[in-house]
Amino acid sequence: MIQNDSIVALATPSGAGAIAIIRISGEDAIAIGHTVFRSIKNKDLRLQKTHTLHLGHIVDDKKTLDEVLVSVFKGPNSYTGENTIEISCHGSTYIQQQIIQLLLRKGCRMADAGEFTLRAFLNGKLDLSQAEAVADLISSDNEASHQIAMQQMRGGFSNEIAKLREELLNFASLIELELDFAEEDVEFADRTQFHELLNRIEFVLKRLIDSFAVGNVIKNGIPVAIVGEPNVGKSTLLNALLNEERAIVSEIAGTTRDTIEDELVIGGIGFRFIDTAGIRETADVVESIGIKKTFEKIEQAQVVVFLFDSSEFKISGLKLKVELEKIKNQFPLKPLVIIGNKADKLTEIEIQNIKAEIPEILLISAKEKLGVEDLKSQLLSFVNTGALRNNETIVTNTRHYDSLLKALDEIQKVKYGLETNLSSDLMALDIKEALYQFGMITGQVTNDELLGNIFANFCIGK
Repeated sequence: MIQNDSIVALATPSGAGAIAIIRISGEDAIAIGHTVFRSIKNKDLRLQKTHTLHLGHIVDDKKTLDEVLVSVFKGPNSYTGENTIEISCHGSTYIQQQIIQLLLRKGCRMADAGEFTLRAFLNGKLDLSQAEAVADLISSDNEASHQIAMQQMRGGFSNEIAKLREELLNFASLIELELDFAEEDVEFADRTQFHELLNRIEFVLKRLIDSFAVGNVIKNGIPVAIVGEPNVGKSTLLNALLNEERAIVSEIAGTTRDTIEDELVIGGIGFRFIDTAGIRETADVVESIGIKKTFEKIEQAQVVVFLFDSSEFKISGLKLKVELEKIKNQFPLKPLVIIGNKADKLTEIEIQNIKAEIPEILLISAKEKLGVEDLKSQLLSFVNTGALRNNETIVTNTRHYDSLLKALDEIQKVKYGLETNLSSDLMALDIKEALYQFGMITGQVTNDELLGNIFANFCIGK
């Protein structure tokens, strides 16, 4: 799969800007760059040292396309491990297209999605989990997902897996050696030490698997459904959380007929808020569809915010409790935040009475933006950020999670075999499968289809 042809792509976002960067990588990258670059000091680009910058012009025959700055990176000391140049030109889309078309005529081809990072992996500059972290880093839109991607790109996850794999591989070699001397009935692998190693591997795998619950929500955002009867202030609350007029607010009940979604970062964690249609009995066909969608969104959400009009509690308190019980029974595993809105209309006695009836209630005024920060703090408390604060390895990738589950299953089989005196040849098969799953994570075991699926999700130019 390793290719030595020279590839080119725009490494900065497409469209007009102050500066654009065009990246070329391949065996002939610098030579191709030399054919189109005229240094202001008449330097030969092919003779320049690695990691140097050069000012000059990109020239198509006798036509000057732009004044540029060219960065030279000679393999293997480059991102891809190959000869690489980066042309920093002015950000006109016309200039970008003209330079790329010129380079294509000079022998480059357009890079596929993620092909620069794929070459970095194939040339041993990154392992597979680090390469995947590059894509996560690019797409990170909050502090937590950025921190996890950086930790993984630096090799934190890879190092843990590599260490476990190396220790298991040492014992696997001893088990295989025993099979060669099966007739002599000798043991090269210390069974007590092996058992301790399996316990340690099992413990680490379980910790990494458990971390996926946190990692997945940090990477993709935590969906929060805002539900309640019509006209209790759900849209006003969404607007207060986002600090903008995102949802239509009206005195007319049932204004929100469909779900409205938007994202907010709280304490470095992304939350995706979903304003839903008010839950009530209605003959309106369109509103009924909206209410049906509300329950679908509750199913998809990880946290449910139930909002009611606290100023109407004296009248509708019993009905409210019935609705709350219905949601609790239907979704028993979902965290439920009970919020009494329009608390600015309450007297002190009314506040005390409501808290006596519903101790866990949070009283706010979405319109006046009172208590909104308390709601944000409560939402943040549902995310276990302890591992993040302690800079522990957190798994965010579904492919890694799947391989970890399979590796744990094989380790538990080996452990059972050891405890029941299973023959070494059968244990060796399970050990090999566990090693295979470890290798799938870091890329020591791979295939073209797997690489194609992973790098297809990258942007072109990275």
